[in-house]
Amino acid sequence: MYLAIATNTGALRIHYTLEGKGDPIILLHGWGQNIAMMKFISDHYQRRFQVLNLDLPGFGESDEPHHAWSVSDYADCIHTCKEQLGLGTPILIAHSFGARIALHYAHRYPTKKMVLTGAAGIKAKRTLRYYAKVYSYKLMKKLKANPSMGSADYQNADEVMKGVLVRSVNEDLRPLLPSIHTETLLVWGENDEATPLWMGETMEQVMPNATLIVLENDDHFAYFHQPQRFLAILEYFL
Repeated sequence: MYLAIATNTGALRIHYTLEGKGDPIILLHGWGQNIAMMKFISDHYQRRFQVLNLDLPGFGESDEPHHAWSVSDYADCIHTCKEQLGLGTPILIAHSFGARIALHYAHRYPTKKMVLTGAAGIKAKRTLRYYAKVYSYKLMKKLKANPSMGSADYQNADEVMKGVLVRSVNEDLRPLLPSIHTETLLVWGENDEATPLWMGETMEQVMPNATLIVLENDDHFAYFHQPQRFLAILEYFL
């Protein structure tokens, strides 16, 4: 199904599924993903909840934003979708980039509970190697070379979505975390390299109502690799 939402720069078409009856759950996938990544969660919970699973703008079958959105813009978009669909106060289940959106959403709008897995949002400390790469990249540009720098996510994105990614990764959400009182479950892969475990530990320390659970010997996609275990953990929490 598709939902048309209005923005300041024009309408966007959002691809989504809405299944089940009961209290609402909203699923927010990670960067470069789509609704397929969280379908197993929707399939499981639609028996007891009303589950909204959507392609975030710029991913899957949803339209791309007309300009480089901030994470806050994405949170506003989710709220607009929720309102247009007539959903109540939601439970948010989010992975990685989707967790950034969930944190902004919970900071600004009523949220019943959150489950964040491999949550992005804490800016990593820059190493000397990072700055060496940056200066090398700038030098190559001045010499009119064609340098290739950045993550695969950045290299594979078009100009608008590159702008979204840059704005996202340069925002440190730590100042928001102490003010988010929503009951939150943090689920982390022990060997996560994209959002290292220390980030989850930091979130647990500074968020007033957060609890961290670690999935041993797994990575950034631990929730997807261990779906039955992930769902069992959610059952206790929800």
